[in-house]
Amino acid sequence: MTQAPPPPDMQMQRSSRPPEETGALIGTWLAGEVGVDHVEVAVVGGIDSNGLSSDTLVLDAHWDLPGAGGGTRHGGRFVTRAAPAEGDVPVFPVYALHHQRDVIRMVGELTDVPVPAVPYSEMTGSVLGAPFFLMEHIDGIVPPDVLPYNFGDNWFADATLEQQRRLQDATIDVVARIHAIPDATTTFGYLAEGLAGRPGSHEQHLARVRRWYEFGAADMGRSPLVERGLDWLASHTPALARPEEAVLCWGDARIGNVLYRDFEPVAVLDWEMAALGPRELDPSWMIFAHRVFEGITGALGLPGMPHVLREEDVRATYLARTGIELGDLEWFTVLHAIQWCCVFLRTGARQVHFGEIERPEDPEGLFHHKALLERILDEVGDR
Repeated sequence: MTQAPPPPDMQMQRSSRPPEETGALIGTWLAGEVGVDHVEVAVVGGIDSNGLSSDTLVLDAHWDLPGAGGGTRHGGRFVTRAAPAEGDVPVFPVYALHHQRDVIRMVGELTDVPVPAVPYSEMTGSVLGAPFFLMEHIDGIVPPDVLPYNFGDNWFADATLEQQRRLQDATIDVVARIHAIPDATTTFGYLAEGLAGRPGSHEQHLARVRRWYEFGAADMGRSPLVERGLDWLASHTPALARPEEAVLCWGDARIGNVLYRDFEPVAVLDWEMAALGPRELDPSWMIFAHRVFEGITGALGLPGMPHVLREEDVRATYLARTGIELGDLEWFTVLHAIQWCCVFLRTGARQVHFGEIERPEDPEGLFHHKALLERILDEVGDR
């Protein structure tokens, strides 16, 4: 099939940091970390087909340690994850890189969920002006976000139905294993620091999203549609499978945040939104993210992939993996629709900052899923 051209606002600059300069600064810092005079660093790529929040570079770093016979060669390929510079219009109000680092390390220690090792980190901001860490580079492929995988003409869209379903079920299994970590509120209590209310409660998540919206609206203007959704959330309570339970939630549980080989996960990435929360949070986010992409393809007249990540299939797989029937996802669907608005407000503000688009008169024009959000809010009505 012929792939439609991308909407002009789906390609965007993430950062003003020059990659080679960033690599050189990291190399100088890393030399001190490993105790050598010099580290050879070559920037071999960035991550521009997925992710809009953190600055990400792929680099090769090598150094020699002295020893008998001429010493030994160390290093390898790493992926850097840095909080964005304040002037580059960050997507999130706060980037707790130390929390991301610790979650990745602890998930790796406590489960068999595949996560990259994080051998080096710099949390003071003295090197790049913001904290960063280095993860091991893992070979794999990811369903692309830009253009979204359901536009077609990519490895996931071109796979067989059986391969697509294998990938889907394996990813839901990852979520189930993350949720199975015992004593999450104790082990990951730092994720709820500074938040009022019971750790992981839906009220905490509503408060977090409300702050995120205010952060975006301060630059781009207010949205009656978002505020309608926030009012609905505040006046309703989700029907949870286990109301008093909080598990570790990946937060950004999407197939676009996983590296795969042979349709099986080999690395679970992007933990900026990791949080304590109800079990329903991750599966509903996975479903809704796909619905956003389906809305974009529908508006462009493309067939999309409506057979992927259907709610009934996600529920059934989660039940099979955990023995737990998820509660109603309606409340979380509205929450996630608002979160996507927050993302689009901030990425829109960043595009204005970098001169890629003109500032819109109506900030709701930035919402690629506006029609979907309107339909959702009409459906939930005053229930």
